[in-house]
Amino acid sequence: MATKHEQILAHIESLPIGSKISVRQVAKTLNVSEGTAYRAIKEAENIGFVSTIERVGTIRIEKKKKENIEQLTFAEILNIVDGQVLGGREGLHKTLNKFVIGAMQLEAMMRYTEADSLLIVGNRVKAQKLALLAGAAVLITGGFDTDEEVKRIANENKLPIISTTYDTFTVAAMINRAIYDQLIKKEIIIVDDIFTPLERTFFLKSTDLVSKWYELNEKTNHSRYPVVDEYEKVVGMVTSKDVIGKDQLLPINKVMTRNPMTVQTNTSLANAAHTMVWEGIELLPVVDAQYRFQGVITRQDVIKGLQQLQRQPQVGETIEDIVSNQMEWDEEETETTYYSEVTPQMTNHLGTLSYGVFTSFVTESAKRLLRQYKKGDLVVENLSIYFMKPVQLGSMLKIKPNPLEVGRKFTKLDVEVYSDDALVGKALLMAQFIDR
Repeated sequence: MATKHEQILAHIESLPIGSKISVRQVAKTLNVSEGTAYRAIKEAENIGFVSTIERVGTIRIEKKKKENIEQLTFAEILNIVDGQVLGGREGLHKTLNKFVIGAMQLEAMMRYTEADSLLIVGNRVKAQKLALLAGAAVLITGGFDTDEEVKRIANENKLPIISTTYDTFTVAAMINRAIYDQLIKKEIIIVDDIFTPLERTFFLKSTDLVSKWYELNEKTNHSRYPVVDEYEKVVGMVTSKDVIGKDQLLPINKVMTRNPMTVQTNTSLANAAHTMVWEGIELLPVVDAQYRFQGVITRQDVIKGLQQLQRQPQVGETIEDIVSNQMEWDEEETETTYYSEVTPQMTNHLGTLSYGVFTSFVTESAKRLLRQYKKGDLVVENLSIYFMKPVQLGSMLKIKPNPLEVGRKFTKLDVEVYSDDALVGKALLMAQFIDR
């Protein structure tokens, strides 16, 4: 029979997504103490079944798959920005695919606003209303409230409308940071990624006889097996040393090694590998958060996992990566011209193109142009930016590098940057070629 703790977890898991959960309600429904209910709800939060939100309470959410971990729920956004819910509370469990910053004309903003997105906007009631009608949630910055009609639409469509005291660009930076942190977690290999699951694992039950070990040994050529009780809990390990010379009619629980070391599915690969090496263990039983048997992890699994880790690209783009990936070359232009949109990651706290990103655009365009002249690498020796106007978020940049002098070892370029056909920046760059 399952423990009260497990019964509560099973009850929470069975609740519809979006349900509100309270300690008192769980305690009353399952006839358990409030302390037991509280501990089980906290465990459910660790597993990812529920999310606790200040001033809202605990709600049942959809457990996210690891490949979708970069998709935040609106409940998580609420916590990140320390906001309050003005309407659409029932939609807090939903995930958002992207967020849009409403720092542009209404018509342009609505082109980017679609279902399952989040519009970050100030005190612009019309924009808030149109976003909700398009199926997007709304995050109001600056601590503003909204009118009753907007709240009604949010409640009817179960789309959250959240208010925060932070400004638009601080909020965008906070959400980007949260997504980046989640991506780092995504790239950490855990036991769940590499272990051998239950259906492909050989194990013994505590009621089996020693003779069963010999049957499995003949079938698999393995010498060690986890022992599981009637509640699917790992209660022991049995190896060839435990059974040799023992009566084959003895119950396996009389000869097994009790209380074996286990790892949970969410344990990191590094932690599992350290345990196996330090303790000299070839095989570890894997259990879930309720300590139910899930499978095994072997040294071979760990080695494969480490090899996979070495092949993985590192997480997180630098500003140079973002600039390089965004820049496109227009072949139809008579002069070499590159284009790029100004995205939130490129802006400063005022919401305009940052000086450092402008520098990256200048150097990247120069490098691309000069590859047409030389095959060697390029090292920037000197860069002088002698004119720069503010460029707002969402603007389209046109970057024109003009070679003034291209020698065998050195080069000099003038780089002009336009936005909406207006000159917004000029720079003089001197660089040295280094032959490969």
